[in-house]
Amino acid sequence: MLTSMHVLVATAGALNPEPVVEFARHLVGGTGYVTVLTVIEVPHSFLEDLNSDDWHPLHDDRQPEANVAAKYLEERGKRLTEPLRQALQTARIPCEVVILEGTDAAVSISTAADELRADVVLLGATKQIFNQDAWESISARVMLESGRPVLVLPEARKTIDNLDHLDTVAEPVEPSHAT
Repeated sequence: MLTSMHVLVATAGALNPEPVVEFARHLVGGTGYVTVLTVIEVPHSFLEDLNSDDWHPLHDDRQPEANVAAKYLEERGKRLTEPLRQALQTARIPCEVVILEGTDAAVSISTAADELRADVVLLGATKQIFNQDAWESISARVMLESGRPVLVLPEARKTIDNLDHLDTVAEPVEPSHAT
């Protein structure tokens, strides 16, 4: 008997929706579902300072810091998860969104994977994965800490059109035929 697969997609807003949808489609089959998760570090002291200023040009109604922080968390979380949620919904893959506040994304993702009983965690590689610094990456830490299978998607493939650091494209050099 096939059981439904629960895929946890962790994003910081940089995951390309197309490969996420394709992998999710294969993983969930017809009975599974996806949870799109993001972890946000809320800048509480900044929000407190902003809210305590004497002059507010656009409004004069001060909100308690907890309300400001909750609004920040909700708005930023929605902005980071909405492209994936929309792509999954368009592909008719059942999904829900979870927005967490946290200072250590790897711990928050691993804890959420356990609490949500995710079968697999899908996330993006934000650092080179095969160098010494990779073991400090969120992706690598989730692989080590979550106790679950982890699928790491690379960044979008670089093309000449999206490489900003190239000013010109070199013309091919004809080999010389010296005799």
